[in-house]
Amino acid sequence: MDGVRTRADAGSAPGARAGGAGPPGTGRPLRIVRLANFVTPTSGGLRTALDQLGRGYRAAGHDPVLVVPGEAAGDEVTAQGRVITLPGPVVPGTGGYRVLADRGRLRRVLEGLAPDRLEVSDRTTLRWTGEWARRARVPSVMVSHETADGVLRTWGVPEAAASRAADRLNRRTAWAYSRIVCTTEWAEREFVRIGARNVVRAPLGVDLDRCRPGRRSAVLRARYAAGERVLLVLCSRLSVEKRPGTALDALAELRAQGGRAVLVVAGDGPLRRALERRAREQRLPVRFLGHVADREALADLQAAADVCLAPGPAETFGLSALEALACGTPVVCSASSALPEVVADAGACAADEPAAFARAVRTVLTLPEAPRRATARARAELFSWDRATAAFLAAHDAATRQETPR
Repeated sequence: MDGVRTRADAGSAPGARAGGAGPPGTGRPLRIVRLANFVTPTSGGLRTALDQLGRGYRAAGHDPVLVVPGEAAGDEVTAQGRVITLPGPVVPGTGGYRVLADRGRLRRVLEGLAPDRLEVSDRTTLRWTGEWARRARVPSVMVSHETADGVLRTWGVPEAAASRAADRLNRRTAWAYSRIVCTTEWAEREFVRIGARNVVRAPLGVDLDRCRPGRRSAVLRARYAAGERVLLVLCSRLSVEKRPGTALDALAELRAQGGRAVLVVAGDGPLRRALERRAREQRLPVRFLGHVADREALADLQAAADVCLAPGPAETFGLSALEALACGTPVVCSASSALPEVVADAGACAADEPAAFARAVRTVLTLPEAPRRATARARAELFSWDRATAAFLAAHDAATRQETPR
């Protein structure tokens, strides 16, 4: 079957189960097939969430299988479970993102895997899989990683038109899937607006061991700050919906008011060259690191910063911001996003304009360093991956731990 092992011949893979899955509520292992688009080796939050949830599903005794697009076909067993890669085209203007465009091939893979549960992380091109799951009598979950109207607005669609289009899309999505999982109350609102009754809440998590305040290094901070007083960091994909230009705007505003601040950008994307050119032309002290593949090095950077900027107005959770909080670094985020709900008093929110972001940064920095960093860490400790995994498994009506055979 398209070069991909099926359920019958996957028994030798680590984590594979024998004897099939029981019906809902039995607590027996389930094969949870997960589909995701817009995942690359250099993508951030979604890739992290998929990896951590897959690990959690395995730890609970289930059999997670992830299907993603790539340049070439692949099939391997990893720490997050089995990962199947199907060739998929690059979406123009996205900086390398691919999609599972061959419906026939994906349908054959799904039929061969015979999932007990289906979990989908793309509300646009993969929405048809909800109808497939309904016909196959497979309980299905759509994970809302972004709001439809929020994304449309960031691409310039007027608010009223964006809301109407989002409502139409969300009605079809809510009908197609057994459940819709939203990571925040903010993300849930657009489904509440249309009267959807199959929405559940399941927050994401953060690696509290890797991301910790103890990583803060005065030497690293001094190297990045280059003699200036305030070290700002932006950890984000450099694409339109993330609004990375707002970080440069805020830096320019701070420096125009005499603030000795610098900005380090960890991330890549289609806007990088334009942002680098702008920084040179305006003589802004911005250091572009590109994609930082080393998660330890990224945590060191997040811990060294004084403030993390999260300007994306359509963020429904913000994993990189939560990682910064776990490292003890307060976050200044867009008031238009879900992040004020996540950040709470461990930073500040700002309107989507340079002056507001600059004011929010100054407000955060008026607090003494020790308590502001302690508050950031305490907030992050409310979001563990164990709790996130349990919430997602509950959405699947799946056991949260492997039961001992009698």
